[in-house]
Amino acid sequence: MWTYEHSIESDAAPEAIWRLWADVENWGAWNADIASIRISGPFAAGAEIVMTPAGDDPVHLLVAEVKVDELFVDEARFDGLLLRTTHRLGQGERLRTRVTYRMEITGIGADELGPQIGPAVTADWPETMAALVKLAQD
Repeated sequence: MWTYEHSIESDAAPEAIWRLWADVENWGAWNADIASIRISGPFAAGAEIVMTPAGDDPVHLLVAEVKVDELFVDEARFDGLLLRTTHRLGQGERLRTRVTYRMEITGIGADELGPQIGPAVTADWPETMAALVKLAQD
């Protein structure tokens, strides 16, 4: 298994960040890497998100879990691997909101392929999360 986690704290209310997460078709407003995105229905477990990164092939994500104002989990599967990303809201220091993204890569060859794939997928998380919380604070 390969894992990576990044957190950021913000003065934005958890509900403000949640509204941005739940508005999937507008993720491009805070994630500069998204060329296009669509969701198969409401933002709930079982929905499929098709996200096309700039200059890349579409990525199919399954929304695996949703707890409003708390967390959502998406999963991508390919070549025997499962890329599972948890997006969590919690309490930071001094009543601030802590936003945490955690990716786990499991499956056949994850120990070898995870360190190759994972850093490429998560490289923009600090910038993307900073843009997310900035938009939520506005």
